Amino acid sequence: MDLGIDAAEPKLEDNICYDEAARHHSPIGFSDHFALLFTKLLRLIADTFFAKRYGHRAIVLETVAAVPGMVGGMIIHLTSLRKMKCDDGWIRTLLEEAENERMHLMTFIEVAKPNLFERSVIILVQWVFFIGFFLLYLVSARTAHRVVGYFEEEAVFSYTLFLKEIDEGRSPNVPAPAIAKQYWKMPNDATLRDVVLLVRADEAHHRDINHGFASKLGGRTADPVKAAVYPPHSDEIRLNA
Repeated sequence: MDLGIDAAEPKLEDNICYDEAARHHSPIGFSDHFALLFTKLLRLIADTFFAKRYGHRAIVLETVAAVPGMVGGMIIHLTSLRKMKCDDGWIRTLLEEAENERMHLMTFIEVAKPNLFERSVIILVQWVFFIGFFLLYLVSARTAHRVVGYFEEEAVFSYTLFLKEIDEGRSPNVPAPAIAKQYWKMPNDATLRDVVLLVRADEAHHRDINHGFASKLGGRTADPVKAAVYPPHSDEIRLNA
């Protein structure tokens, strides 16, 4: 699948991959402006509820972030079957994204234990967002992928702030959860900061891929940038007892 985006060399702290202004997709037309406005609205809600509680913010963020890949993959899968046409690799890419975001969630629930209220919010948000995104994808897949691209821009920004909190001592740099060590093939002495670096790299990669999808669906050439590195992940995602 050629989106005009090349894989970058693995430099997880290469700031250009995570600079908000440098990697922001400037909106073109109503579809892009709608996607950006919708994303900024959700960002305002997240800031209101969670402020600098980045661990808890990550839990809700990843619950939402794991939905688009599954929805997009499912719809493209059914379309491919119905039209008897190749999907050009989109299905596997989107399902991998969904699984990756779910593993982010599995990691952060080990770091910031969600309380009953947060679990209730997650259930409500997931159903509302799933239905809304499903309908949006049916109406305009281009807009849906642009929304995800902007979501991931915000995710990269949030995780960069999370790193700053850790580096400046306001958030404890606890040992990495066992599930994170297995999934990202991390050393035994890995810490939360190492996890956040890898999660941010995942999100930056999803950002570039989804913006590329949206541009291709809109008949435009993908943004002339290299996609942020996608860290290696374990093929075995089950945590052994």
